[in-house]
Amino acid sequence: MTIKLITALVLGFFLASGVGAFLVPWLRKIKAGQAIREDGPTWHMKKSGTPTMGGLMFIAAEAVVCLTVGFEPLVEGDWGHIFVLLFGLVFGIIGFLDDYEKLRHKANLGLTGKMKFLLQLAAAICFLFLLRRAGYLSPNLYIPFWNTTVPISEPVYFIFAAFVIVGTVNAVNLTDGVDGLAAGTCIPVFLCFSAIAFCWGKGFDGLGIFSAGLTGALMGFLIYNFNPARVFMGDTGSLFLGGCIAGMAFALDAPLILVPLCIMPIIETLSDIIQVTWFKLSHGKRVFRMAPFHHHLEMGGWSGRKWREKEIFVLFFTVTLVMAVISLAGVAGRYSF
Repeated sequence: MTIKLITALVLGFFLASGVGAFLVPWLRKIKAGQAIREDGPTWHMKKSGTPTMGGLMFIAAEAVVCLTVGFEPLVEGDWGHIFVLLFGLVFGIIGFLDDYEKLRHKANLGLTGKMKFLLQLAAAICFLFLLRRAGYLSPNLYIPFWNTTVPISEPVYFIFAAFVIVGTVNAVNLTDGVDGLAAGTCIPVFLCFSAIAFCWGKGFDGLGIFSAGLTGALMGFLIYNFNPARVFMGDTGSLFLGGCIAGMAFALDAPLILVPLCIMPIIETLSDIIQVTWFKLSHGKRVFRMAPFHHHLEMGGWSGRKWREKEIFVLFFTVTLVMAVISLAGVAGRYSF
């Protein structure tokens, strides 16, 4: 499996970076520029007009990896990586529609929150039923680190799982607010998934190839997205990534791994929830200078020192990498004999 994983990673990198060489100028040519939040940091306004929907480059690269390097597992009846790819594509389409609406109206407003939530929830439920029917998912909740499972009522499990998926997707979407941040945070996550598949061995080849390919593709994307960004991934890319992360966790039948593995997107989401809740309860007071958390750091945090975008990238990447190693340690022995 080692050669397949390395091949998938290298191919993903070269495909994404190659697609980007043509995609970025084309997006600029058709004026697919990102509208910037007016209530965000004032220095972000200079990014207005930077091409968006750059996530198409790693989506295209990942699809090719799955259908080439991942073809052998597919022939052998292992469809897990294809299910996760299709699931990610559904969320990517939702994100694309959102990006399109923003471009059409020349504002940072796309699909309504209610519409996005319903579309995401429907996609999550369909995906879960597909995994259950194909035998990839059980209603027994695996507990990392304790290496045990807890039986749960199937209807309860499906309700829990659907909301975990939607929450994960939107948490990753929130993280996409600083150059390279979402991609940089997701790279250790997919590296961890690749390592898990490698440790678990035969039967997880397809999922390992999927994760390795997307790791490489995100590295290729960072050539264009690292600060100063020449292109943004848009909701097309961030929702695709969120869908793939959630999809991988459930395809591996280990959804609780998302708690340590996605700690930074979780912090981002909690900061947003805390800010909004406290603002309403206190009649206008704030816990953070601005939510989500990466903007709080940008604007001086609690210390008054303003973090640069590259520093925030390094912080999120490093913390996620450490948590990825811890997460791997918590599940690596699940199928050891």
